[in-house]
Amino acid sequence: MSQQNTSAMDTQAIQTLDAAHHMHPFTNTGALNKKGARIIEKAEGVYLWDSEGNKILDGMAGLWCVAMGYGRTEFADVAKAQMNELPYYNTFFQTSHLPAAELAKEIASVTPGDLNHIFFAGSGSEAIDTIIRMVRQYWCIKKKPYKNILISRENAYHGSNIGGTALGGMGGMHAQGMPMMPGVEHICQPYWYGEGGDLSEEAFGLKCAQALETKILEVGPDNVAAFVAEPVQGAGGVIVPPDSYWPEIDRICKKYDILLVCDEVICGFGRTGNWFGCETYGVQPDLMSMAKGLSSGYLPISAVAIGDRVANAFIEHDDDFNHGFTYSGHPVSAAVALANIQLMKKENIIDYVKNDIGPYFQQKLQDTLGDHPLTGHIDGVGLVAGIALVHNKDTKEGFPEDIDVGLICRDHCFENGLIMRATGSRMILSPPLVISRAEVDELFEKAKKCFDLTHASVNTLLANAE
Repeated sequence: MSQQNTSAMDTQAIQTLDAAHHMHPFTNTGALNKKGARIIEKAEGVYLWDSEGNKILDGMAGLWCVAMGYGRTEFADVAKAQMNELPYYNTFFQTSHLPAAELAKEIASVTPGDLNHIFFAGSGSEAIDTIIRMVRQYWCIKKKPYKNILISRENAYHGSNIGGTALGGMGGMHAQGMPMMPGVEHICQPYWYGEGGDLSEEAFGLKCAQALETKILEVGPDNVAAFVAEPVQGAGGVIVPPDSYWPEIDRICKKYDILLVCDEVICGFGRTGNWFGCETYGVQPDLMSMAKGLSSGYLPISAVAIGDRVANAFIEHDDDFNHGFTYSGHPVSAAVALANIQLMKKENIIDYVKNDIGPYFQQKLQDTLGDHPLTGHIDGVGLVAGIALVHNKDTKEGFPEDIDVGLICRDHCFENGLIMRATGSRMILSPPLVISRAEVDELFEKAKKCFDLTHASVNTLLANAE
């Protein structure tokens, strides 16, 4: 790999500074400080360069978010102009500004159905917190304050604030910061390959969806406020539900008059080949969270899209909704997000993902890694995919607990110019939506090499353990 002007001493100095003062999210801080963080220096298109000059293809679009790729000077220009005009003002105290108003209109132009009302926040976690409070307050307005239980899924991720952690279903997160927020229940995830047993995909999808009805009846239909779920579970390993799943979920929510909430923080803004993942699966939510792709990650911003049913209840209710954030509708973030959506429309990104690069990506993934000895099963839609790594393809047997195959594969990828994320024994891909066919080819050429290296590494570990 090539070397740029930045010296190894420069890198070490940054690592030392980082270790002395910077605590990283979702990180073993002590272990990282001993190793030293990899310092990312610049980015362009779908590529990153670290401080030692190594070029890396970003197969994760940052953290699922850099939809339009790195180096978009249009966004920098918009941010500079807005900073010079109005760098900040809040949207409390009966005030607003043009960027927030225009962005709300622009989001409403791409949301499905009657999701015409937008509440701004600063992150996906804040959007989920907003939904929790808004859903419960909605039922209070409707004179049903007892209707306050939210149902989510096991292995779901809905942010890392207290509300989002409780609503999510990740055991490792629940184990820290107990006790969790009350009034949250969980049902099984629709992970057919890992948990479907002998059932067909269709039968398993129905079984998982009907678990919602079982849970509703268990806690009492009059007590359930909403069901909250990602169209495709992202951080849980890219769990793509069977086709039978979402129509049955939709039917059950309607039957028991329960609000349907789609967490679109990862799936939104083109990732699955439509503006939003709920469209890919043919359901119409009452509320929808969004972040990440809203600004292509260029500035922090999130939003909740609210359907007329819920929004009108708040509008007609003669009282404040006592919720919000200092940076709700931040003018610079809003201006950049507005430019991002407009650029996505101009460049026909949704059609590109749905009809061109998405199908090419999924086919190339299957052709390159589908038959690899490590690959048990591939889940994918649009430009997102999860690959289950197994020891035995026929029996689905995994690796011993002391062999972290996902971490081994991730490290081989990072050392060979590719970012793939590991979630347990699943490898995840979610590249920028603007990736070209030639870049997809490069991505899978690198991925094949790294899978081969991983296979050799785990075989060595297994042999040494005998």
